[in-house]
Amino acid sequence: MRDAQPKAIFLKDYRQPDYWITSTDLTFELNDDSTLVTSRLSLVRNEQAQATAPLVLAGQELELISVAIDGVTLAASAYQTDDESLTIHSVPAQFELKIVTRIYPAKNTALEGLYRSGGMYCTQCEAEGFRRITYYLDRPDVMSVFTTHIIADAASFPVMLSNGNLVAESESNGLRKVSWHDPHKKPAYLFALVAGNLLHKEDEFMTCSGRKVALKIFVEPQNFDKTDYALDALKRSMRWDEEVYGREYDLDIFMIVAVDDFNMGAMENKGLNIFNSSCVLANPATATDAAYLRIESIVAHEYFHNWSGNRVTCRDWFQLSLKEGFTVFRDSHFSADMNSATVKRIEDANVMRTVQFAEDGGPMAHPVQPDSFIEISNFYTVTIYEKGSEVVGMLYKILGKDGFRKGTDLYFARHDGQAVTIYDFVGALEEANGVDLTLFKRWYKQAGTPVVNVQSQYDAQSQQLTLTLRQHCPDTPGQSNKLPMWIPVQLGLIGANGNDLPVQVEPASAWTASSQVLHFTDAEQTFVFSGLAEEPKVSLFRDFSAPVKVEFAQSDDDLLFLLRHDSDGFNRWDAGQRLMLNWIAAAKEGEFTLPAAARDAFDALLADETLDASMVTYLLSLPSEAYVAEFSPVVDPLAIHNARKTVQMAIARELKDDFIRCYQRLNHSDAYQPVPAQMSARALKNLALSYWVKAESAGLEQALAQYDAADNMTDQMASLVAVVNSGDRARAESLLARFYERWSKDALVVNQWLSVQAGSAELGSAAFIRSLLQHEAFDWRNPNKVRSVIGAFANQSLVNFHAADGSGYELLADAVLRLNEANPQIAARLLGPLTKWKRLVPAQASLMKAQLARIMAHGSLSKDVYEVVSKSLV
Repeated sequence: MRDAQPKAIFLKDYRQPDYWITSTDLTFELNDDSTLVTSRLSLVRNEQAQATAPLVLAGQELELISVAIDGVTLAASAYQTDDESLTIHSVPAQFELKIVTRIYPAKNTALEGLYRSGGMYCTQCEAEGFRRITYYLDRPDVMSVFTTHIIADAASFPVMLSNGNLVAESESNGLRKVSWHDPHKKPAYLFALVAGNLLHKEDEFMTCSGRKVALKIFVEPQNFDKTDYALDALKRSMRWDEEVYGREYDLDIFMIVAVDDFNMGAMENKGLNIFNSSCVLANPATATDAAYLRIESIVAHEYFHNWSGNRVTCRDWFQLSLKEGFTVFRDSHFSADMNSATVKRIEDANVMRTVQFAEDGGPMAHPVQPDSFIEISNFYTVTIYEKGSEVVGMLYKILGKDGFRKGTDLYFARHDGQAVTIYDFVGALEEANGVDLTLFKRWYKQAGTPVVNVQSQYDAQSQQLTLTLRQHCPDTPGQSNKLPMWIPVQLGLIGANGNDLPVQVEPASAWTASSQVLHFTDAEQTFVFSGLAEEPKVSLFRDFSAPVKVEFAQSDDDLLFLLRHDSDGFNRWDAGQRLMLNWIAAAKEGEFTLPAAARDAFDALLADETLDASMVTYLLSLPSEAYVAEFSPVVDPLAIHNARKTVQMAIARELKDDFIRCYQRLNHSDAYQPVPAQMSARALKNLALSYWVKAESAGLEQALAQYDAADNMTDQMASLVAVVNSGDRARAESLLARFYERWSKDALVVNQWLSVQAGSAELGSAAFIRSLLQHEAFDWRNPNKVRSVIGAFANQSLVNFHAADGSGYELLADAVLRLNEANPQIAARLLGPLTKWKRLVPAQASLMKAQLARIMAHGSLSKDVYEVVSKSLV
């Protein structure tokens, strides 16, 4: 056990710092074995602070060389240091502070602060990485103007980058010095530095006011041919943000750097975004359609942060969703505009239902604005990001497009250059629209997923439909007896002919006709719909209008009707998922036969060439095992796996000929392009192939033929996945060997190869995973490889992870303990699957809990791991 339990930090204890840093001047002298950092800070005492207040600066893993105030070097007795801070006991009201530290980037396996990735220097300072570079007020409400100087061997580091605009460069005696200046004040978490032997692809963007902005993506030489799509996505993001939000870029240059070793997906450092290479590099031969879409989304997300996160930032880390939830909402709408809005909504809801709802129901449940944390890195969660986005989306539903834009315009104008709170954001929306959102703010403070129970009754004589809605939110750690939420219920009524019926509702005040939204604000409310000559089918929570669970008894016939006719594409999909969940539940009890009506409906979907092919793909895709688990009162992983497989096989065999025809219709040889129409067609074609492989051996032969003929990674990877999951182990191993031989020199493709195996129900036993961990392609130091193997196994190969002997749990616990000291962030993020033990059948629950106890008994846990494990064992 730890010698001392880490202390929690509470929102209620927030207070401003005693000192502000108005300007920050940094000099980095990069050497092979270490880096010398000289910081020159202009500080001024906060007017609210006492005159005797000491200066306390955060710092970790630093070798302190010297400290000086106004040019006078301080004696050691004038300050003190510990593992977390530097304290100077007496300082003037305004002064210049110079600190010299030495750091060792090559030894920095945590990948926070300044570290080496291969031959490249790079940084990751969010949330609290800057304190690993120099002693500083490393908190988001301290905003400073930064100037950065980098000195290094000119031959080894021809490229040296930092935030802002390049203002000077020189070379002498083989050393090169560059200086960057960012005129916009920012907190330290947005600082960035990169140095290495890099090439760049360049373009330019003309802003709406006529300014030219240079765009550059820096990569290692072998990746130069993988930058075009990210550049195009960046330009589309910049134009979209101008048109939709009126936000123009504010520097002369915007840079992106691709880094192989990176804990996160990407980082929005002002003017110098640093990306995990998997989130920015793509060409048709090496990247799937899914990778292209991910790159488009992440490039947009990080660019949009320039305003929603950088120009206006968080006052403290409890406000993290202020920037992340809002920006996820923005990038989600961008992706919807670039591709299919319905499919994007389905994808977002899938994440909420399989991952976020599980988080809400587990030991790490927390509000969108948390009350406390031990380690802030543990709160970069789907609750902060995706649920935070859904909360913003509900505000959009309530206020409407124009009202929401008025509110965000006021928010940006009022708070530009400030560090603010979630309630400053909501307050701007309130003031701009003259609406009281006090009740709505409960979404930010109450953890858990609300459950909405629906009772429906139709009276033919009065031609009225009565809907009674009841809401409750289950208890979560530290919270019980939740108050009612403001839940926007987007609704439609559908007649027997499949068309939407006009809506006349009482009370009229609860209905916003422009967005077809009921405002459900009490624990129980009744709504009466009049003028209905026939009993309608009720389509609730269209467009996933609120992140809630719905209890609404609808028959399989009703669900099939909605699947066929609902005008809301999201609810067509939702009806199909609910129908399939019913089938999987039935299959747990015995054999399953696909109903004739469902067979006819699926046949019609496959044959209808007027439908968006990507939409059809989702309509015909079974819910994942993780999705099924979320809708199961007690989780029996083996039973879920077997039942889902039974339904999958029934669909494959019953619709085999339809899938073959669909595949043959879409299997053409057009030159690959990452455009929506082609991506949709490939998605449906490869879904049809996966079912064909399940149905008969001829499908397996076709998958092998597609692999050989494929001129793009999407089709090649789909073939590989189909063969690996076919049950023919000999064919699978042979094709995997061929794939690795072809792509062994491309790290991103090899990561996909690792993930296919680790996530396979056919291959991914714990013993097999341990053999993958010994493969030459695996590296414990690289987060992408850890996620590709350990993450894929624990989150995708559920039947193997939940093996009856507990071997899967033991493997994950071993990985967490191995990474605990080397990279605590990654270790803690791997823990998620082990936190769900209370929902498992008893035999599995006890085995999983035992592994958590084993981790807890470890002699020295990082704060990151300790917080997750200790909360999970309560």
